[in-house]
Amino acid sequence: MKHGNIAIFVPHMGCPNQCSFCNQHLISGTQTPPTPNDVHQICTQVLEDVPSDQKQIEIAFFGGSFTAIDRGYMTDLLQAASAYLGNGRFSGIRISTRPDAIDREILSILKHYGVTAIELGAQSMDDTVLQKNRRGHTAADVERASDLIRRCGFSLGLQMMVGLYGDSKERLYQTAERLIACEPDTMRIYPTVILQGTHLAELYLTGKYVPMTLKDAVAVCTDLLIQFTKAGIRVIRLGLHDSPELIQNCIGGLYHPAFRELCESRIYYQKALAALQAQSLRHCLLLVHPREISKMIGQSRSNITALQEAGYTVKVMPDPDLIPYEVLIQPIEREV
Repeated sequence: MKHGNIAIFVPHMGCPNQCSFCNQHLISGTQTPPTPNDVHQICTQVLEDVPSDQKQIEIAFFGGSFTAIDRGYMTDLLQAASAYLGNGRFSGIRISTRPDAIDREILSILKHYGVTAIELGAQSMDDTVLQKNRRGHTAADVERASDLIRRCGFSLGLQMMVGLYGDSKERLYQTAERLIACEPDTMRIYPTVILQGTHLAELYLTGKYVPMTLKDAVAVCTDLLIQFTKAGIRVIRLGLHDSPELIQNCIGGLYHPAFRELCESRIYYQKALAALQAQSLRHCLLLVHPREISKMIGQSRSNITALQEAGYTVKVMPDPDLIPYEVLIQPIEREV
Protein backbone atom coordinates (compact mmCIF):
# COMPACT_ATOMS: atom_id res chain seq x y z
CA MET A 1 0.00 0.00 0.00
CA LYS A 2 2.55 2.59 -1.12
CA HIS A 3 -0.20 4.83 -2.43
CA GLY A 4 -3.89 4.96 -1.54
CA ASN A 5 -6.24 6.45 0.99
CA ILE A 6 -8.00 5.76 4.24
CA ALA A 7 -11.68 6.23 3.41
CA ILE A 8 -13.65 7.81 6.25
CA PHE A 9 -17.30 8.10 5.26
CA VAL A 10 -19.47 11.05 6.26
CA PRO A 11 -22.83 9.58 5.14
CA HIS A 12 -25.17 11.96 3.32
CA MET A 13 -24.35 14.99 5.40
CA GLY A 14 -24.33 18.47 3.94
CA CYS A 15 -26.23 17.60 0.77
CA PRO A 16 -29.06 20.11 0.27
CA ASN A 17 -31.12 17.62 -1.75
CA GLN A 18 -31.49 13.93 -2.51
CA CYS A 19 -30.13 13.04 -5.94
CA SER A 20 -32.14 10.55 -7.96
CA PHE A 21 -29.56 7.78 -7.65
CA CYS A 22 -28.25 8.42 -4.16
CA ASN A 23 -28.54 6.37 -1.01
CA GLN A 24 -25.27 7.09 0.75
CA HIS A 25 -26.12 4.89 3.74
CA LEU A 26 -26.16 1.89 1.42
CA ILE A 27 -23.14 2.92 -0.63
CA SER A 28 -20.89 3.46 2.39
CA GLY A 29 -22.39 0.80 4.64
CA THR A 30 -22.33 3.50 7.32
CA GLN A 31 -25.19 4.95 9.32
CA THR A 32 -23.41 6.88 12.10
CA PRO A 33 -21.36 9.99 11.27
CA PRO A 34 -17.71 9.71 12.35
CA THR A 35 -16.45 11.65 15.33
CA PRO A 36 -13.01 13.22 15.72
CA ASN A 37 -12.19 10.34 18.08
CA ASP A 38 -13.11 7.89 15.30
CA VAL A 39 -10.65 9.69 13.02
CA HIS A 40 -7.93 9.35 15.67
CA GLN A 41 -8.60 5.64 16.14
CA ILE A 42 -8.64 4.89 12.40
CA CYS A 43 -5.43 6.82 11.69
CA THR A 44 -3.62 5.31 14.68
CA GLN A 45 -4.57 1.79 13.63
CA VAL A 46 -3.42 2.31 10.05
CA LEU A 47 -0.09 3.75 11.23
CA GLU A 48 0.43 0.61 13.29
CA ASP A 49 -0.47 -1.75 10.45
CA VAL A 50 1.35 -0.14 7.51
CA PRO A 51 5.18 -0.31 7.31
CA SER A 52 6.96 3.01 7.88
CA ASP A 53 8.28 3.13 4.29
CA GLN A 54 4.77 2.88 2.83
CA LYS A 55 3.07 6.00 4.10
CA GLN A 56 2.19 7.76 0.82
CA ILE A 57 -1.42 7.50 1.91
CA GLU A 58 -4.08 10.18 2.13
CA ILE A 59 -6.78 10.52 4.74
CA ALA A 60 -9.96 10.78 2.66
CA PHE A 61 -13.35 12.09 3.77
CA PHE A 62 -15.88 10.62 1.34
CA GLY A 63 -19.59 9.93 1.22
CA GLY A 64 -21.23 13.33 1.63
CA SER A 65 -20.69 16.94 0.62
CA PHE A 66 -17.86 17.58 3.03
CA THR A 67 -17.64 21.35 2.62
CA ALA A 68 -21.41 21.74 3.10
CA ILE A 69 -21.63 20.05 6.50
CA ASP A 70 -21.75 22.06 9.73
CA ARG A 71 -18.62 24.22 9.75
CA GLY A 72 -17.64 23.36 13.32
CA TYR A 73 -18.04 19.64 12.72
CA MET A 74 -16.03 19.88 9.49
CA THR A 75 -13.11 21.67 11.17
CA ASP A 76 -13.18 19.22 14.10
CA LEU A 77 -12.73 16.31 11.68
CA LEU A 78 -10.00 18.15 9.78
CA GLN A 79 -8.16 19.06 12.96
CA ALA A 80 -8.20 15.43 14.08
CA ALA A 81 -6.86 14.29 10.71
CA SER A 82 -4.24 17.02 10.37
CA ALA A 83 -2.46 15.77 13.50
CA TYR A 84 -1.36 12.74 11.48
CA LEU A 85 0.22 14.60 8.56
CA GLY A 86 3.95 14.95 7.94
CA ASN A 87 6.96 13.44 9.69
CA GLY A 88 6.78 10.24 7.65
CA ARG A 89 3.09 9.73 8.34
CA PHE A 90 0.20 10.47 5.97
CA SER A 91 0.83 12.57 2.87
CA GLY A 92 -2.31 14.70 2.92
CA ILE A 93 -6.08 14.92 3.22
CA ARG A 94 -8.50 14.31 0.34
CA ILE A 95 -12.14 15.38 0.48
CA SER A 96 -15.12 15.03 -1.85
CA THR A 97 -17.85 17.61 -2.16
CA ARG A 98 -20.37 19.34 -4.41
CA PRO A 99 -19.35 21.90 -7.05
CA ASP A 100 -21.69 24.49 -5.54
CA ALA A 101 -20.13 24.11 -2.07
CA ILE A 102 -16.75 25.60 -2.99
CA ASP A 103 -15.62 29.20 -2.52
CA ARG A 104 -12.43 31.02 -1.52
CA GLU A 105 -13.27 31.00 2.19
CA ILE A 106 -13.81 27.23 2.19
CA LEU A 107 -10.61 26.65 0.27
CA SER A 108 -8.66 28.78 2.75
CA ILE A 109 -9.95 26.63 5.62
CA LEU A 110 -9.11 23.41 3.78
CA LYS A 111 -5.59 24.66 3.02
CA HIS A 112 -5.04 25.55 6.68
CA TYR A 113 -5.76 21.99 7.81
CA GLY A 114 -3.59 20.28 5.21
CA VAL A 115 -6.12 19.27 2.58
CA THR A 116 -4.22 18.53 -0.62
CA ALA A 117 -6.86 17.10 -2.98
CA ILE A 118 -10.49 17.99 -3.64
CA GLU A 119 -12.86 15.84 -5.68
CA LEU A 120 -16.04 17.28 -7.15
CA GLY A 121 -19.09 15.18 -7.92
CA ALA A 122 -19.81 16.59 -11.36
CA GLN A 123 -21.69 13.46 -12.59
CA SER A 124 -22.74 15.16 -15.85
CA MET A 125 -21.95 18.35 -17.74
CA ASP A 126 -25.40 18.50 -19.30
CA ASP A 127 -27.78 20.75 -17.37
CA THR A 128 -30.86 18.82 -18.49
CA VAL A 129 -29.41 15.57 -17.15
CA LEU A 130 -28.37 17.28 -13.92
CA GLN A 131 -31.87 18.66 -13.44
CA LYS A 132 -33.60 15.35 -14.17
CA ASN A 133 -31.40 13.66 -11.58
CA ARG A 134 -32.03 16.34 -8.94
CA ARG A 135 -28.40 17.35 -8.60
CA GLY A 136 -29.13 20.96 -7.68
CA HIS A 137 -26.11 22.43 -9.47
CA THR A 138 -25.16 23.28 -13.05
CA ALA A 139 -22.27 22.44 -15.36
CA ALA A 140 -21.09 26.03 -14.95
CA ASP A 141 -20.76 25.41 -11.20
CA VAL A 142 -18.39 22.52 -11.98
CA GLU A 143 -16.25 24.70 -14.25
CA ARG A 144 -16.15 27.59 -11.77
CA ALA A 145 -15.24 25.39 -8.79
CA SER A 146 -12.64 23.43 -10.78
CA ASP A 147 -10.87 26.58 -11.86
CA LEU A 148 -10.86 27.97 -8.32
CA ILE A 149 -9.53 24.71 -6.85
CA ARG A 150 -6.66 24.51 -9.34
CA ARG A 151 -5.71 28.16 -8.95
CA CYS A 152 -5.57 27.72 -5.17
CA GLY A 153 -3.03 24.92 -5.55
CA PHE A 154 -5.10 21.83 -4.77
CA SER A 155 -5.06 18.61 -6.74
CA LEU A 156 -8.38 18.44 -8.59
CA GLY A 157 -10.41 15.27 -8.96
CA LEU A 158 -13.66 15.01 -10.89
CA GLN A 159 -16.34 12.32 -10.83
CA MET A 160 -18.80 11.45 -13.58
CA MET A 161 -21.58 8.90 -13.91
CA VAL A 162 -22.52 6.75 -16.89
CA GLY A 163 -26.11 5.73 -17.57
CA LEU A 164 -27.97 8.44 -15.67
CA TYR A 165 -31.67 9.04 -16.19
CA GLY A 166 -32.10 11.17 -19.32
CA ASP A 167 -28.51 10.78 -20.46
CA SER A 168 -27.26 9.47 -23.82
CA LYS A 169 -24.00 8.29 -25.37
CA GLU A 170 -23.60 11.58 -27.22
CA ARG A 171 -24.09 13.58 -24.02
CA LEU A 172 -21.65 11.32 -22.17
CA TYR A 173 -18.88 12.01 -24.67
CA GLN A 174 -19.65 15.73 -24.50
CA THR A 175 -19.46 15.55 -20.70
CA ALA A 176 -16.03 13.91 -20.96
CA GLU A 177 -14.77 16.66 -23.27
CA ARG A 178 -15.94 19.39 -20.90
CA LEU A 179 -14.43 17.62 -17.88
CA ILE A 180 -11.09 17.26 -19.68
CA ALA A 181 -11.21 20.99 -20.35
CA CYS A 182 -11.41 21.52 -16.56
CA GLU A 183 -7.88 19.99 -16.38
CA PRO A 184 -8.38 17.57 -13.48
CA ASP A 185 -5.52 15.46 -12.14
CA THR A 186 -7.75 12.46 -11.52
CA MET A 187 -11.12 11.07 -12.61
CA ARG A 188 -13.60 8.59 -11.17
CA ILE A 189 -16.17 7.03 -13.50
CA TYR A 190 -19.21 5.47 -11.87
CA PRO A 191 -21.68 3.37 -13.88
CA THR A 192 -25.16 4.06 -12.53
CA VAL A 193 -26.46 1.49 -10.06
CA ILE A 194 -30.13 1.46 -9.03
CA LEU A 195 -30.42 1.27 -5.24
CA GLN A 196 -33.47 0.63 -3.13
CA GLY A 197 -35.03 3.72 -1.60
CA THR A 198 -34.03 6.13 -4.38
CA HIS A 199 -36.04 8.15 -6.86
CA LEU A 200 -34.23 6.31 -9.63
CA ALA A 201 -35.59 3.04 -8.24
CA GLU A 202 -39.12 4.43 -8.50
CA LEU A 203 -38.52 5.46 -12.11
CA TYR A 204 -37.06 2.04 -12.88
CA LEU A 205 -39.88 0.06 -11.28
CA THR A 206 -42.52 2.10 -13.12
CA GLY A 207 -40.74 1.70 -16.47
CA LYS A 208 -39.82 5.37 -16.83
CA TYR A 209 -36.11 4.67 -16.61
CA VAL A 210 -34.48 1.96 -18.72
CA PRO A 211 -30.84 1.46 -17.70
CA MET A 212 -28.04 1.15 -20.21
CA THR A 213 -27.02 -2.45 -20.89
CA LEU A 214 -23.79 -3.68 -19.34
CA LYS A 215 -22.36 -4.31 -22.82
CA ASP A 216 -23.04 -0.72 -23.89
CA ALA A 217 -21.70 0.65 -20.60
CA VAL A 218 -18.45 -1.29 -21.00
CA ALA A 219 -18.08 0.01 -24.57
CA VAL A 220 -18.67 3.63 -23.53
CA CYS A 221 -16.48 3.45 -20.43
CA THR A 222 -13.69 1.87 -22.47
CA ASP A 223 -13.81 4.89 -24.78
CA LEU A 224 -13.83 7.25 -21.78
CA LEU A 225 -10.89 5.47 -20.16
CA ILE A 226 -8.88 5.84 -23.37
CA GLN A 227 -9.95 9.47 -23.77
CA PHE A 228 -8.96 10.50 -20.23
CA THR A 229 -5.70 8.53 -20.37
CA LYS A 230 -4.69 10.24 -23.63
CA ALA A 231 -5.36 13.58 -21.97
CA GLY A 232 -2.93 12.67 -19.17
CA ILE A 233 -5.66 12.26 -16.56
CA ARG A 234 -5.47 9.27 -14.20
CA VAL A 235 -8.71 7.34 -13.85
CA ILE A 236 -8.38 6.23 -10.23
CA ARG A 237 -11.69 4.38 -10.09
CA LEU A 238 -13.96 2.83 -12.69
CA GLY A 239 -17.02 1.22 -11.09
CA LEU A 240 -18.41 1.26 -7.55
CA HIS A 241 -16.44 -0.27 -4.71
CA ASP A 242 -17.77 -3.72 -3.90
CA SER A 243 -19.58 -4.10 -0.57
CA PRO A 244 -22.22 -6.44 0.95
CA GLU A 245 -24.59 -3.49 1.41
CA LEU A 246 -24.34 -2.56 -2.26
CA ILE A 247 -24.98 -6.12 -3.45
CA GLN A 248 -27.92 -6.56 -1.08
CA ASN A 249 -29.65 -3.32 -2.07
CA CYS A 250 -28.86 -3.12 -5.79
CA ILE A 251 -32.05 -3.79 -7.78
CA GLY A 252 -30.71 -3.04 -11.26
CA GLY A 253 -28.37 -0.93 -13.33
CA LEU A 254 -24.71 -1.31 -14.12
CA TYR A 255 -23.12 -3.14 -11.23
CA HIS A 256 -20.29 -5.59 -11.91
CA PRO A 257 -17.64 -6.52 -9.31
CA ALA A 258 -14.84 -6.30 -11.91
CA PHE A 259 -16.16 -3.50 -14.11
CA ARG A 260 -12.80 -1.87 -14.69
CA GLU A 261 -11.22 -5.14 -15.76
CA LEU A 262 -14.00 -5.60 -18.33
CA CYS A 263 -13.14 -2.22 -19.81
CA GLU A 264 -9.39 -2.75 -19.76
CA SER A 265 -9.80 -6.20 -21.32
CA ARG A 266 -11.75 -4.55 -24.13
CA ILE A 267 -8.86 -2.12 -24.67
CA TYR A 268 -6.44 -5.02 -24.99
CA TYR A 269 -8.74 -6.82 -27.41
CA GLN A 270 -9.05 -3.74 -29.61
CA LYS A 271 -5.29 -3.16 -29.60
CA ALA A 272 -4.50 -6.81 -30.36
CA LEU A 273 -7.03 -7.01 -33.17
CA ALA A 274 -5.77 -3.79 -34.76
CA ALA A 275 -2.16 -5.01 -34.62
CA LEU A 276 -3.07 -8.39 -36.12
CA GLN A 277 -5.04 -6.79 -38.93
CA ALA A 278 -2.27 -4.30 -39.67
CA GLN A 279 0.34 -7.04 -40.09
CA SER A 280 -1.95 -9.62 -41.69
CA LEU A 281 -0.89 -12.28 -39.20
CA ARG A 282 -2.97 -15.33 -38.32
CA HIS A 283 -0.73 -17.15 -35.84
CA CYS A 284 1.33 -15.19 -33.32
CA LEU A 285 2.36 -14.39 -29.78
CA LEU A 286 0.76 -11.42 -28.00
CA LEU A 287 3.21 -9.74 -25.64
CA VAL A 288 1.96 -7.62 -22.73
CA HIS A 289 3.28 -6.55 -19.32
CA PRO A 290 3.20 -9.50 -16.87
CA ARG A 291 0.57 -7.83 -14.66
CA GLU A 292 -1.68 -7.29 -17.68
CA ILE A 293 -1.87 -10.90 -18.90
CA SER A 294 -5.30 -11.63 -17.38
CA LYS A 295 -6.71 -8.51 -19.04
CA MET A 296 -5.34 -9.55 -22.42
CA ILE A 297 -6.82 -13.02 -22.05
CA GLY A 298 -10.15 -11.64 -20.83
CA GLN A 299 -12.63 -13.04 -18.33
CA SER A 300 -13.30 -16.71 -19.10
CA ARG A 301 -10.78 -16.31 -21.98
CA SER A 302 -13.26 -14.05 -23.78
CA ASN A 303 -10.60 -12.16 -25.75
CA ILE A 304 -8.85 -15.32 -26.90
CA THR A 305 -12.19 -16.79 -27.97
CA ALA A 306 -13.16 -13.63 -29.84
CA LEU A 307 -9.83 -13.56 -31.67
CA GLN A 308 -10.21 -17.23 -32.57
CA GLU A 309 -13.67 -16.53 -33.98
CA ALA A 310 -12.10 -13.74 -36.04
CA GLY A 311 -9.63 -16.26 -37.48
CA TYR A 312 -6.57 -15.70 -35.27
CA THR A 313 -4.63 -18.25 -33.21
CA VAL A 314 -2.70 -16.54 -30.43
CA LYS A 315 -0.81 -17.18 -27.23
CA VAL A 316 -0.29 -14.49 -24.58
CA MET A 317 3.21 -14.09 -23.16
CA PRO A 318 4.76 -11.63 -20.64
CA ASP A 319 7.20 -8.87 -21.51
CA PRO A 320 8.29 -6.75 -18.52
CA ASP A 321 9.60 -4.00 -20.79
CA LEU A 322 6.10 -3.06 -21.96
CA ILE A 323 3.81 -0.51 -20.31
CA PRO A 324 0.09 -0.91 -19.51
CA TYR A 325 -2.17 -0.98 -22.60
CA GLU A 326 0.81 -1.78 -24.85
CA VAL A 327 0.57 -4.91 -27.03
CA LEU A 328 3.33 -6.29 -29.27
CA ILE A 329 2.95 -9.23 -31.62
CA GLN A 330 5.51 -11.78 -32.77
CA PRO A 331 4.82 -14.14 -35.67
CA ILE A 332 5.29 -17.88 -35.20
CA GLU A 333 5.78 -20.54 -37.81
CA ARG A 334 3.05 -22.88 -36.64
CA GLU A 335 -0.21 -22.76 -34.74
CA VAL A 336 0.08 -22.50 -30.96
